[in-house]
Amino acid sequence: MPGPSRPRVARFILRRLALLPPLLLGVSLFLFVLTHLVPADPAKLIAGEHAGPDQVAAVRKAFGLDRPLSEQYAVYLGRLAHGDLGTSMRTNSAVLDDLRTYFPATLELTGAAMLATVAIGVPLGMVGAIGRGGLSDLLAQFASLGGLSFPIFVFGLLMQLIFFRWLEWLPLAGRLATGDSPPAHITGLYVVDSLLAGNAATLRSALIHLTLPAFTLALASLAPTARMTRSTMLDILTQDFVRTAWAKGLAPIRVYLRHGLRNAFIPVITILGLQVSALLGGVFIVELIFAWPGLGLYSVEGILALDYSAIMGTALLLTAVYVVINLAVDVTYAVLDPRIRY
Repeated sequence: MPGPSRPRVARFILRRLALLPPLLLGVSLFLFVLTHLVPADPAKLIAGEHAGPDQVAAVRKAFGLDRPLSEQYAVYLGRLAHGDLGTSMRTNSAVLDDLRTYFPATLELTGAAMLATVAIGVPLGMVGAIGRGGLSDLLAQFASLGGLSFPIFVFGLLMQLIFFRWLEWLPLAGRLATGDSPPAHITGLYVVDSLLAGNAATLRSALIHLTLPAFTLALASLAPTARMTRSTMLDILTQDFVRTAWAKGLAPIRVYLRHGLRNAFIPVITILGLQVSALLGGVFIVELIFAWPGLGLYSVEGILALDYSAIMGTALLLTAVYVVINLAVDVTYAVLDPRIRY
């Protein structure tokens, strides 16, 4: 059966993207109100502990904090319409420039965590389905549920204790070792840029620094992915077309991968799309634990300083990323199953 036509796919994508501006508008209004309800004065935090009333007033006026909230929000929307996310009160630089600096690190970390989720969670689910009720099934379920039972911050600290303090196999924090120079900036992703530059030493340093935070971040997503893979595979393996494949004498690996996993992948893709929200939420804790210089660490420091522009800029960017990823998941459905229509 032929898949969906390109014009139909394009119209579907455009319709979904058209929903992004009103969604961002709603998020901006919610965050603006929420941040300004905090009973604290960011001008005092910026001016310093020993600043006098005149200095605090000058800071408040410089950042427009002396205006009514409705006027502040109107000014913010006017700037936002021109691609201006405001100026960070903490770094004193444009929020858009800060996001360009910090976002690649978060993208690299979440991308690696998602790869770990797929590389570990899907095989665990397959092993459980193939060996249903056996020892392999019990071990797979124990491994996935055991990971879900650990709070992410406890697991991160435990990994640091084991692999850094006791075994001395992996570094404690950061993206590169002290003294190592970052690769030439192309994408901002150290692993990718090191590969493109052919810098094996920087590539090795980037990978070993990425291992612990990526695996820690992926922990909470492993169990849902493994359980969904297992349950869907169990259903698929009882279908008539799978029994026909066995009757034809096909190799087990072909039956499980081509007939089983491929047809089970749509529910798995759905759960993976949902796990993006878990990764984007967990990245705040993981980046703080591992001193990973990404959006999570940037936004946590912004929250502590009541940096309104930084908080809202980060939230709007992550909202847009989540919408785009869910759109990619929906488009992937039609690639995997031509019966799906838009």
